[in-house]
Amino acid sequence: MHTPAEFMDPTFALFGKLVLALVLGALIGTERAVVARQSAGTRTFGLVALGSCLFTLISNDVNNAYLGITSLQTLQLASGVATGIGFIGAGLIIFRGDTVHGVTTAAGLWIVTALGMAVGYGMYAVAVFATVLTLIMYTGMWYVENRFKSWFRDADGEDKPGVLEGPHKGGTLH
Repeated sequence: MHTPAEFMDPTFALFGKLVLALVLGALIGTERAVVARQSAGTRTFGLVALGSCLFTLISNDVNNAYLGITSLQTLQLASGVATGIGFIGAGLIIFRGDTVHGVTTAAGLWIVTALGMAVGYGMYAVAVFATVLTLIMYTGMWYVENRFKSWFRDADGEDKPGVLEGPHKGGTLH
């Protein structure tokens, strides 16, 4: 008996993986652009997820093409992609006085890199579930975080005395 996979061009499966990675990354990027009003948004996140997926697909294809001829390790590519995204993330982090901006966006780019790689390796359910968790963290925890901030601030927006003492007093991490 024939299966649907026998009638489908494998190239179309690769196209589907690239589209899924792009959509999942763009979904998270849209939250960054619309809700958080960050400069790295839909296009940036979508392209990072797409790029990491493409690197993964290339790695798999080359590994399969030379199976038995040479020893290629696709996980080395994953390590290289993670290192490369670190440079982009570092460029997003900005220090202004005693505050830090861009850390959450950099972490989001790191996540969409992993999402793209998961799609590239065929781990669709894991990639979709991780996208949902990331969106919950970005949006849901944003509301929780702001609720906590409102509890510890007075009507003028200043820290309540004695509540936020310690090394993080006066500084914020975004």
